[in-house]
Amino acid sequence: MKLRTNAVMVAFLVACSATPTPAQESRERAAMRLAGTVRVFAAASLTAAFQRMASAFEKAHPGVAVELNFAGSQTLVQQIQEGAPADVFASADEVNMQKLVTGDEVAGTPQLFASNALQILVAAGNPKHIASLADLAQPGLTIALCGPTVPCGRYAGEAFSKAGVAVPGASQELDVKAVVTKVALGEADAGIVYVTDVRAAGSKTEGVDIPEAFNVVARYPIAVLKGAPNAAAAEAFVALVLSQEGQQVLATFGFLPR
Repeated sequence: MKLRTNAVMVAFLVACSATPTPAQESRERAAMRLAGTVRVFAAASLTAAFQRMASAFEKAHPGVAVELNFAGSQTLVQQIQEGAPADVFASADEVNMQKLVTGDEVAGTPQLFASNALQILVAAGNPKHIASLADLAQPGLTIALCGPTVPCGRYAGEAFSKAGVAVPGASQELDVKAVVTKVALGEADAGIVYVTDVRAAGSKTEGVDIPEAFNVVARYPIAVLKGAPNAAAAEAFVALVLSQEGQQVLATFGFLPR
């Protein structure tokens, strides 16, 4: 009788350990419920980090495909305002997110999920010996900057102002990746980009630090858009970005805490 009782207890314990918790069941049901395509419009500086996050999201939700659209935040806002189908918007600044909030195109309240800082991008070995923002005003240099309506361009203008340096003559690029490309190809001697872009640019370039007193902190908000074609998947993707897992991915690519 004692052996029989022990066997019954063991069977009971095994059954209990195999029973999923309510939280596990909820996550599993959510994963099964999500399907279709979720369209994420994200600032160009988020390219590598969001590609990594999209892969993780698709693995966790096999029924969902993540479609990423990267560009300058101002370009993405224009696309959304013109009716481009989008579920999530992640901006490199609060100014462009506010345009959509003002236009009643955001569901809920945007959430800050990361921050970034500026750095001067130069060719590997720094052949022009650029050491400061003031050096970018030297004659004979070809400078690449984002346009003034692009977050990285506006931040660069703020940095020059803090340093008491006039904004030098420069190209007016549509996003930060275009600045990186010009410097990497030797079409520009230097440019101002985010620290994360310097890290992602590869061995053809390197970064020159901008002192904290002159630097600008870029704050990144994210939101689900009103009328999102796939609102459920959009909310799940935003939750991933805000989660500990998402924050670890962003830190891997050099983003600062929100």
